Amino acid sequence: MFRKSSLIVLSGAIFLNACEGMKVSNDDEIKTRREQKYRDMDKAFGDDAFTLGGDRDSGNKGEIGVGVNSFLWRASLDTISFIPLKSADPFGGVILTEWYTPSAMSTERIKVDILIIDRQLRADGIKVSVFRQKRQGTEWVDQPVDTQTAIQLENVILTRARQLRIDSGK
Repeated sequence: MFRKSSLIVLSGAIFLNACEGMKVSNDDEIKTRREQKYRDMDKAFGDDAFTLGGDRDSGNKGEIGVGVNSFLWRASLDTISFIPLKSADPFGGVILTEWYTPSAMSTERIKVDILIIDRQLRADGIKVSVFRQKRQGTEWVDQPVDTQTAIQLENVILTRARQLRIDSGK
């Protein structure tokens, strides 16, 4: 009996000794790498709402976090504001819309996807995809979209982004 209880006590002591170097976390501590990454970034909102993770005076004016130009981002949202958004990811630079049916054309609907791919305000820093469907009976059927439609939409966004940049004084 004594041998059993001393074996249990010894096992418990070894177990507790093995836990000696372990760090006990509090609820206030960061638990994941993702949380650590975002904790290390600069403030998300405040004086520079669109400058994340960097020095305000580093010359990277007009950028959001991970490689996205804030002027292109805001101009894109302004330009397609009449279409309901499905998803908008400012860190990845992706804007996806829901299908939108203009009131004048109840048998057609459109969808727009925008990808901002550059930190600079440049013409090749944005990619717009436009999709169109037409109702045939009870189903929506994909229809071709003129390539000029996406180019014109990109130009409208770029013009708006340039105006936002001029207005900001940067």
